[in-house]
Amino acid sequence: LSLKSKRNIDLFDLKQQQIESLKQLEDNGFIDLYFGDESHFGLTPNVPYAWQTKENPILLPAAKGRFLNVVGLMNRKNKLFFEVLESTFNSDKLICFIDNFVAHTIKKTIVILDNSPIHRSKKFKAKIQQWREQDVYIFFLPPYSPELNLIEILWRRIKYQWLRFDAYLCFQNLKERLLNVLQNVGIKYDIIF
Repeated sequence: LSLKSKRNIDLFDLKQQQIESLKQLEDNGFIDLYFGDESHFGLTPNVPYAWQTKENPILLPAAKGRFLNVVGLMNRKNKLFFEVLESTFNSDKLICFIDNFVAHTIKKTIVILDNSPIHRSKKFKAKIQQWREQDVYIFFLPPYSPELNLIEILWRRIKYQWLRFDAYLCFQNLKERLLNVLQNVGIKYDIIF
């Protein structure tokens, strides 16, 4: 499934070039660059298609109900700033998360975000100038461009590779296993960008 056909290709190309320039500025030590997004984790496992025998199928439990939402900001060196909630994220919670992140920044920082409604809410937009005054700048991606947001790779790795099947046995397992993965990004779990 793809929404590429809805993409403004000129805007996509421009933003892609700008991100490459930001990466160079980060590589030269002038800025810090973070990619941000939210992801949902529940008891229905994310499994890729796989072959198995009829005699010995791999069966995973699936349950609806409780879930975990993670908001994260990650750089290309696998430094992850995150928060996990057992409720949905709204603009107020996201603003508190970004405020907490801003308090930990030490140099000019660019945060790349997609066009999620909570990133474009009036409350969130009202905070952008205040963060800018603290040398943290929000860079919005064009619509339908998830491949420009490198944190999407993190969510995919967690869901399809790093969370073992036993994480889905019960909600407590999911919570413990997910926290373990998130706390060990850049240590035990690494992505080469």
